[in-house]
Amino acid sequence: MTQVESDVDAPPGFVALRFAGIGMMARMIEPEQLNEPADWSNLVSELEAWGEVPDPDSITSLSTMPNEKGLNAVLKADSAWIAEFLPWESDGRLRARSKAAPEGSRVPIGGYSYEGRDVVILRPLEDDIQNSAGIISNALAEDDAEAAEAELRNAGMVLGRYHTQAKAARLTPSDQSRWNARNQWLEETLRATFLWRAPFSKDQPCTLSLMDVRFSDISGNSLRLGRPRLADALAVPDCEFPAMRDLASLTHDISRLLYDSSSNLELLPLRLALIEGWKSTAPADWTTKDAFYSHRGGLAIWEYEQCLMDVLEATSHQSGAPQPAVEILRYVQSYQKRMFNNRTIGALSGMAAFFGAATLARTFPWTLEDAILPLASIAVGAFLMRTYRSMSPPPERPFTMI
Repeated sequence: MTQVESDVDAPPGFVALRFAGIGMMARMIEPEQLNEPADWSNLVSELEAWGEVPDPDSITSLSTMPNEKGLNAVLKADSAWIAEFLPWESDGRLRARSKAAPEGSRVPIGGYSYEGRDVVILRPLEDDIQNSAGIISNALAEDDAEAAEAELRNAGMVLGRYHTQAKAARLTPSDQSRWNARNQWLEETLRATFLWRAPFSKDQPCTLSLMDVRFSDISGNSLRLGRPRLADALAVPDCEFPAMRDLASLTHDISRLLYDSSSNLELLPLRLALIEGWKSTAPADWTTKDAFYSHRGGLAIWEYEQCLMDVLEATSHQSGAPQPAVEILRYVQSYQKRMFNNRTIGALSGMAAFFGAATLARTFPWTLEDAILPLASIAVGAFLMRTYRSMSPPPERPFTMI
């Protein structure tokens, strides 16, 4: 992508940027100058403050740190603060997520907005603490399955507790048409050789999803809420998402950590530990068999989206094939083919049940002799449907094991 002339205005003290190319476009803003405390005062002078923020005139030192999600600035006053700039628009629900988060979560306590858009969030500067990503990576390096699975189970429980709180704060119907439209745009933009459309599983209503969550966001029993990922600037969400998408974000992060390690551990039990942990604390009606039913998308279709978003980001700045996303996507066609073949059993089930029901309706009132064959047909239909459902891959099974 290359920079082109911006078509939007930026807040005072910021510069608006626009990048376009290969079927994508991204709009961003960044500070024009941020080198010393006076620059901070000028930058926030015309922004609307919310929550707890330091007095701009009390800042004694300022330093900046680049981050893949945007610029960070460390501010020193009576205490130390970290300011996180939001270079691209979020869905506007960051503060709602922070209010809904369980006690002990590390959330922004203040920030600045411009015309209703959050442009900076602030939180007290944290000491370096070990997060789940570090613990899991160490366990993988040592091939310590017990330690890895224990941390994954804990991370799942932390995510599930957030979703329990989120459900109480916001719950809206599933948005299948927009979810499919989003995947279609990703596939067309990336010129994917595979397509995936699904009616999506039951029990996946929209809530205050985290948009992007990694193991680096989890420390002990604490969850850190922050900014969206770059893919959300390239494919701006026009819909809300279910909790299952957050679980897929973490599940895909296991694959990243395992790929970066030289571990000999198997992926399936690691995924199972995370999923079991999440199911133990998440709302019970979001963890049903129907919610995870892979024939109708389940967890798998959200993992598919996570892989596409990795490729989208890598394509935007030509950083090479992102692994393990590209390797996982190689198995999508095989996965879909198996799902298609399984539908043969489902179709036979429907035909047998229909034959039995139609025969009973046509021969009413029945004699015992008349009812034997159609009842047997209905029983065969029920058996085939049970077989079809049992053929649905469990959520802990990765694409690469299909």
